Amino acid sequence: MQATQFFEFLKGLADISMVGDKVHLPHVLFQPMAADDVASAVGKVAVGQPVNGIVEIGGPEQFRVDDLVRRRLASLKDPREVIADPNARYSGAKLSEKTLVPGNNARLGETRFETWLTQPAGQIPSAHPQPTGITAVGNEKESHKKAS
Repeated sequence: MQATQFFEFLKGLADISMVGDKVHLPHVLFQPMAADDVASAVGKVAVGQPVNGIVEIGGPEQFRVDDLVRRRLASLKDPREVIADPNARYSGAKLSEKTLVPGNNARLGETRFETWLTQPAGQIPSAHPQPTGITAVGNEKESHKKAS
């Protein structure tokens, strides 16, 4: 399974992208997802029919890396300035415009960024990013039904 970056790692991505007193990130597309959606997708693949291949999973929305990190820092009241830098690296890697966007057959999670921000997990600043397979995204729709 390959997954895109998680929402939970956005602050950590800012932390490792500091140049001087500013956050420098590439202005490339990516499609991050909530960790809960990753867990749901892994569970569904694990109990489903064998796929004999790689399952890509990712978030339901595309963003620019610098834009979304800027929004996350603002939600945390973190005053650091985010700079869209064409020479910036992503966890040390040079990226093209669509390196972080999944393929057409990716399974997409359902949790949108704005929804995630309002959930308790979105209120907790994350430590350091753990890059996942730089390709991928997933389309597993997690049920939010309450048990009766």
